[in-house]
Amino acid sequence: MNGNPPRPLTADAFLREETYAATRLPVSLASTLIPDAYTSPEFFELEQQRVFRTSWVAVAGGSQLAGPGDTLVTEVGGQSLILVRTAQGALRAFHNVCRHRGARLLDPGPCHLKRIIKCPYHSWAYDLDGNCLGTPLFDDDSHVPSDQRGIFDMTDVDRFDKSDHGLHQAAVAEWGPLVFVNLDPHAAPLAEQLGDLPERLSGYRMDEWRVARSRTYEIAANYKLIGENFMEYYHLPWVHPGLVKVSPMKAHHRWQGAGMYTGMCTSPIASNSDQGGWLDLPPISRLSENDAVSARFAWVFPSTALSVLPNHLFIMLAHPVDAAHTREETLLLVHQDLAEGPDVEAGIDGLASFWDTVNREDIEIVERVQKGLGSLAYSGGRMCYRFEEPLHRFQNMVIDRMLGIRRVPEGDELYESEMFPQA
Repeated sequence: MNGNPPRPLTADAFLREETYAATRLPVSLASTLIPDAYTSPEFFELEQQRVFRTSWVAVAGGSQLAGPGDTLVTEVGGQSLILVRTAQGALRAFHNVCRHRGARLLDPGPCHLKRIIKCPYHSWAYDLDGNCLGTPLFDDDSHVPSDQRGIFDMTDVDRFDKSDHGLHQAAVAEWGPLVFVNLDPHAAPLAEQLGDLPERLSGYRMDEWRVARSRTYEIAANYKLIGENFMEYYHLPWVHPGLVKVSPMKAHHRWQGAGMYTGMCTSPIASNSDQGGWLDLPPISRLSENDAVSARFAWVFPSTALSVLPNHLFIMLAHPVDAAHTREETLLLVHQDLAEGPDVEAGIDGLASFWDTVNREDIEIVERVQKGLGSLAYSGGRMCYRFEEPLHRFQNMVIDRMLGIRRVPEGDELYESEMFPQA
């Protein structure tokens, strides 16, 4: 027995501390998170409420919303949101619902808005700061005949004040290359959730990168399996024969500070193999001696993978669709000062191809795990503490939020330490 309760669990069990007793033990004694956390629709809905609607969730690359009017419609915690850059350069986030009759304003995905957000139902319009402009007729493309426009004038409507009918806002913030939103009206600042991660990555000048390539994957697995697979080196020799050549096991380090993230490091990274690698572009300038030869990896709670290398960034945004389905958007970023040319494009293509290969290998294995977790014979497994401490940290963050506990985990005493010290 691993200490986890027998399956299947009822929804009320997901809100009780004793359900997670085996995962709350120190990592050297702990068992994995209950399998129902990956398979149960009831757990998924509670997780949307208690994790995704209370956390800062990364939803886009900042360079995807760089110019005035750049807009992205995305979903967090089951809620549709509009992100838009205003003419003054500010970033805004709004719930994607008209204040009149509740119509969905914009369709999912990116678009560009000139001046307004207009409801397709009755043409109520809002500026890019979310202010209600009132009823129709705000631009020349209104299809109401000029002799009938007075019908739509609301200046004489009793107790109607446009300032009371702006779009419902959500908290939005930027750090480095990422845009975050938070649905909690009482959210603490993003900096509290990130902890010391911005300081640890400051040498990479994280706000100077632009998205060069993107790709979306539909994955038949729970988002946590994607994250937990990213967090550990245990599977590399068997799942990633190409990756282990450029990220050798002996070069792996613990790299964990305080914050809602799990961190690790490969240092030094190795040269490309015949299967590709990470060195297809030149490194950025002014890196420290350690940063110049290292790859930093962080899973930013709850659903973002951040890989930081001397010459590029690779980001995975995991968007939960249901308990067994995740839409994963990947972004390959290069430095904003990188010169253009065929050699650079070829280098970017090489990096994109290498990451795609690695990602597809991961997808195959996490989908296999998702299928296995459906077996009622499996109630959880013992953690391999040397490799799986980041999983233990992450799973306990999830448990905290499921139980309504707000805390930011501490980090290691050492800034960085070898996982497999050489004798």
